[in-house]
Amino acid sequence: MRLRRLMTVALAAALLFGLGALAGRTRSTTETAFGSAERPAAKLPAAIAAYQDRLRKVPGDWTTWAALGSAYLEQARATADPSYYPKASGALDKSLEVRPGNTLALAGLGALANARHDFAAARGLARQALAADPYSGTAYGVLADAATQLGLAVEATDAVQHMLDLQPGLTSYSRASYDLEQHGRRTEAIDLMRRALAAATEPADIAFCHQHLASLAWAAGDVATASSEVALGLAADDTAAGLWQLRSRVDAAAGDLAAALADLDRVVARTPTVDALVEQARLLQAAGRDPAPALALADAAHTLFAANGGTDDLGAAALAMAAGRPAQAVQLALREWDRRQFAEVADAVAWSLHAAGRSAEAVPYIGKAEALGRLDPTVAFHHGMIALGAGDRVTAALQLQLALSLNPHFNPVDAPIATQTLAGLR
Repeated sequence: MRLRRLMTVALAAALLFGLGALAGRTRSTTETAFGSAERPAAKLPAAIAAYQDRLRKVPGDWTTWAALGSAYLEQARATADPSYYPKASGALDKSLEVRPGNTLALAGLGALANARHDFAAARGLARQALAADPYSGTAYGVLADAATQLGLAVEATDAVQHMLDLQPGLTSYSRASYDLEQHGRRTEAIDLMRRALAAATEPADIAFCHQHLASLAWAAGDVATASSEVALGLAADDTAAGLWQLRSRVDAAAGDLAAALADLDRVVARTPTVDALVEQARLLQAAGRDPAPALALADAAHTLFAANGGTDDLGAAALAMAAGRPAQAVQLALREWDRRQFAEVADAVAWSLHAAGRSAEAVPYIGKAEALGRLDPTVAFHHGMIALGAGDRVTAALQLQLALSLNPHFNPVDAPIATQTLAGLR
């Protein structure tokens, strides 16, 4: 019932208020599907310089200290360079020093904690910010991001609802769309993003809406729509790394691995995240090329993230799996699970346990990965292979068939395995 209200309020707000650009908006910089494009990356250095100049003249301006901290955080997101995190922390702490308990700084520190994957701390900071200002849509956005990653689905939906009520706009609509998708309500999630797109005016916002729509289409196996949305998004902003990553998947689905790898080269040149580099390594492997250089860069990116206050055992587990070390991946994924019970983490635990020859132990975790109702072909593939490893051929066949029916091209390495395994089971 609550989710239905979320959808209804979101659509009404879209019609009444439109989207537009949201001044001073802040969001977490987690590697998740929700949130929205921030100010164009090209404008960030100028904004940072203007804030620094203002603070040289008025060092007690706590609002500008908070804005500077948020700009550093945006720069970290835009460049995938976590060395901006300590700068963001310093500016936000200074804002709190000048004006103790101010909501802007607390929400900014919460977004920074989300970016560093300290979701429990982010949740606490968001609550502090809301105690100071119960009408802060930004703080509710930070809370929604943190609660989602902690596996607190009801709290996440409630936070999104408050954000929609207080701050209707692209950041709240995109979070609402993601929340609906997590509950398996893809059609409503698409409808919401299309309404958001209709009112978006900034090129970066238009590109983000197309990126989200392309991702939703891809997950449903609608490669033609995904390709169209990617093209439209790149026409609006050809610097959007997420769109190039999606185009890589579309090109791989068409059998053009050379083009797919060229797309990923653009992604990792701009935003060398662990996620993108591991994906590049797997695609190199599918193309018969050496994945070691990509994995080495992914390891370096993870080390840099940790050196700047980040904690990402999930990324480390993905690296261990890609490097053929499933036992290590199990330890890392379980450590991440101890911190946050999110579906993506449950899937990582299950898949690493299966790869380590412990399929029976993986079964409960793959169930947790599917608990909210989201239909994901990769999770269905994992479920099918885990069930087969545990001796359940019926479930294995059903889940592999589901994976291929959702998206027969979901992964250039795993989709052929799913096809071959299902044929053997029949």
